[in-house]
Amino acid sequence: MISTMLPLIESFASIQGESTHAGKRCFFIRLAGCNLRCNYCDTTYAWNGGKNVSIAELTRMALDSRIPLVEVTGGEPLIHPETPALLQSLLDAGLEVLLETNGALPIANVPQKVRKILDCKLPDSGMSEHNLFENYSLLTPHDEVKFVVSSRNDFDWAIRVIGEYDLENKTPNLIFSPVWGRVSFENLAQWVIDSGRRIRMQLQMHKLIWGDRKGV
Repeated sequence: MISTMLPLIESFASIQGESTHAGKRCFFIRLAGCNLRCNYCDTTYAWNGGKNVSIAELTRMALDSRIPLVEVTGGEPLIHPETPALLQSLLDAGLEVLLETNGALPIANVPQKVRKILDCKLPDSGMSEHNLFENYSLLTPHDEVKFVVSSRNDFDWAIRVIGEYDLENKTPNLIFSPVWGRVSFENLAQWVIDSGRRIRMQLQMHKLIWGDRKGV
């Protein structure tokens, strides 16, 4: 039987720093645990631990924030079988719901109305062999695929994935981010310009504002 409890690392109100919702007010629910170990991870504190909180309480916390946009993130939220129930509870409460997921676990049980932000792990992350490419057949136009780029090789690999899985015709939201300190903003911008693809670049707005502080 699936529990109604989930391990919460932190919850907070902030500005959405990434995705097509960048710049909007957003309430974040960060769950503990992750099945991957990307070498650039900036949330290693979410790999373990957390305090068990009920789905009902997490939903109440989101509503109490009075922010209509909520993101469930981690860690990796989908390692918990209870996460789809949390997502549905948030939707039932009238909220717009984002799910940040690393692309290594099935998304079939994620409610359709949730906007899935699906990472594609690139070779320099050390985790590219864990991509579950079967997920791409389940993407809808409101979903997003995020490519976190450490090098030109990563960028070129991502472009090949976009072509192989026809991602430009599955979603218009193909988003490239630089790994801080590995790829300059200017270089990534030029690669995006030169690619000829319907892709977009983003910078992590929250890092530009607050650096590496937690809970913002």
